[in-house]
This record gives sequence, structure tokens and C-alpha cells, in this order.
Amino acid sequence: MDRRKFLQQTTAATALATVGGISFASFAKKKKHITILHTNDTHSHVEPFEPTHHRNPNKGGVAKRATLIEQIRKENPNTLLLDAGDIFQGTPYFNYFGGELEFKLMSMLKYDLATLGNHDFDNSIEGLYKQLPHAKFNFVSANYDFKNTVLDTHVKPYQIFVKDGIKIGVFGLGIELEGLVHPNMYKETKYLDPLEITQDMTRILKEEQQCDLIICLSHLGYHYRNNSTLISDLKLAKATKNIDLIIGGHTHTFLPKPTVVKNSDNQNMLVNQVGCYGINLGRIDFYFDEEKNVTTGGKSIIV
Repeated sequence: MDRRKFLQQTTAATALATVGGISFASFAKKKKHITILHTNDTHSHVEPFEPTHHRNPNKGGVAKRATLIEQIRKENPNTLLLDAGDIFQGTPYFNYFGGELEFKLMSMLKYDLATLGNHDFDNSIEGLYKQLPHAKFNFVSANYDFKNTVLDTHVKPYQIFVKDGIKIGVFGLGIELEGLVHPNMYKETKYLDPLEITQDMTRILKEEQQCDLIICLSHLGYHYRNNSTLISDLKLAKATKNIDLIIGGHTHTFLPKPTVVKNSDNQNMLVNQVGCYGINLGRIDFYFDEEKNVTTGGKSIIV
């Protein structure tokens, strides 16, 4: 297995205690460690690429991803595994099984949560609904209103996890389906403005739910050069606050390290995306001190 690691970015901070005008580094404080693993746009790629493939020889494959995930979970049991959408479409596995195999394999890998991409509607909203019993994990999407559809009540806006006393809120955002997916496929699903929804989600998760870490699972796309009206992860990051990490999808953007963005409060936050087809596994580590001040480090691992 090729486990060559890409460039790692680490942002460090030291908490200080001041006594009588003298500062002492609080080096003795034990830190809590949360690991976030993530994928996006796997597109039904169950097997690795052929050895003769022109770009990705022998890369990817669910089996190798499973080995990496198992190893990291042994290193840190306080790990979440997330997916940013477009699980379906791309190989004959989807054409034949309609998404059943993808959800069963993700369940075997013990994914904790996923959001929905536009291609997850390619077999219609009814086809997606039919496969939900095979997914032993939940889906979140805050800006898709599924009222009057079969997915109503089956997809929540957000989910909260608690790992080692750290409260983690994760909400989902999806791209506008009109123009990407035939209306017959998504039926009466309504697209809501992601900026407005994000403001609501961060208020709920930060103020009402008192989350220590807020993650957005986004299928909006990393960045768009030729159409400034489209909302992207970078735009979302700059225009909002209280998100610690945006895990992106849709644009198949490979980032060897997370992008650091200044949010609307001029605070640093991270945006990450790991390409497509299960070639890469994203890893972001958060370290909390006793006051829950956080430092981070992130990288992308070739599977």
C-alpha cells in the first residue's frame, strides 16, 4: 500500500497563565485529541484503479481505505469518519446495485455521517430512499427542504457527537440541484440559501447546543472562477463565523493541506477537500486544552 504522506500543515498555539505580571507556559495541561477523517466524491469506486491507469495506478479502493481507517482509530479512538457527498455514480457497481453496495461498504467502514451530493439523486429520490436501510449511518442536509418527499424526516439538518467530553456539531449543505439534476429526480426538494442556513446552524450549534467544535459537511464546491454568483466553500468561510472546519466536495479539488481562511470575525478556520474516487483520505486533528482552546493540524493521505 502506498501511504506516502503529503505536506502537513500544523497551526500551534500555547496557553499562558499570568501571575503577578509573570507569564508561565501551561505545558503541564493534558490535551484532548479529536481526529476527523473524511472523503468526498467517491463515485462508486469500490476497487482500486488498474495498475496501467494513466493517472492513478493502483490507487484507491475501499479495502485499502478500511486498513488506513482501522489503523488511525487504533491510534486515536476519538475519531469521526465523514463523507461530503456524491457517493453514487461512476462505475458499473452503481448501475447494477443502485447504491446498495456503496452504503453497505461505508457501513462496514463505520462511517459516522454523510451529506448528499447532486449525483446521489441520479437514481431518483425514491431510489436514494430505497437504499437508506443499507446505510448504518445518518445523513445531514440543512439547506435541502425535503418536506412533501419520501426523504422527509429521514435527513436531519445536523447531528451532534460527543468524543472524550468534546461536543462536536456537524451540519450539511448541498449544491443547488436545478440545472444539475433533472427535476423528476429530486421532485419537490427545495434548495435554501446556504449562507442564511449556515448562520442559523452556527447559532444553534454554538449558542444553543454549546458545541466545542463545529463542522460543515459541504457539497457546494471549493471555488468557482468563472461564476462569482455561485456560493462556494471559500465564500461561505469568509462570510460566516463559528465554523471550525468545512469538509468540501463537488469540485473534485485535491488539497494536500487544508486552506486557512479568515472568517467574518477575522478568525482562522479550515477548508479541506480530498479530490475524488476514494484516492485520498483526509485527516484533520484537533487538540483541546483544559479550557478547550484548540490547535489543529491537517493532511491528505494517498490510499
